[in-house]
Amino acid sequence: MALLSGASGTAAAPSFPLTPLAGPEPRFSWPLSPEPSVTRSFDAPADEYGAGHRGVDLGATPGQPVLAAAEGVVVFAGQVGGQEVLSIDHDGGLRTTYEPVAPTVAPGTQIFQGQPIGTVAPGHPGCPQAACLHWGVRRGGEYLNPLALIRTASVIRLKPWNPP
Repeated sequence: MALLSGASGTAAAPSFPLTPLAGPEPRFSWPLSPEPSVTRSFDAPADEYGAGHRGVDLGATPGQPVLAAAEGVVVFAGQVGGQEVLSIDHDGGLRTTYEPVAPTVAPGTQIFQGQPIGTVAPGHPGCPQAACLHWGVRRGGEYLNPLALIRTASVIRLKPWNPP
């Protein structure tokens, strides 16, 4: 990793860490449009079988289109525990899961970011409104916070730094 150099050509040691954050870089888009409200946040379980909330719940309306958060392949579309669930495998070993959703794509289908994959079905337990979409992401057996993987439209601008 190169350090910034001053006018004299000597490298200045930064006063902050330059190590990247662990995990995949943000590359997903919202699975609902417009950007939804988060009605329940991610709460990582302490262990494999521990309590927690392995995704986020997003405010929705019944019948609202669900969009693929990233390019991938549909690996599951069916019922789990009485709820309609759809799962997509993405590059980097990531899998997104959406529920309850009435799927409009079948397993084996190649999908693209932003493509409609189903519609929100009512009946998500604990939803404070007409409907919610539960959106989860995992890498292998590790559940990740989907909100940390959303690519935002904001631009970071760096200002020149002139050391004293």
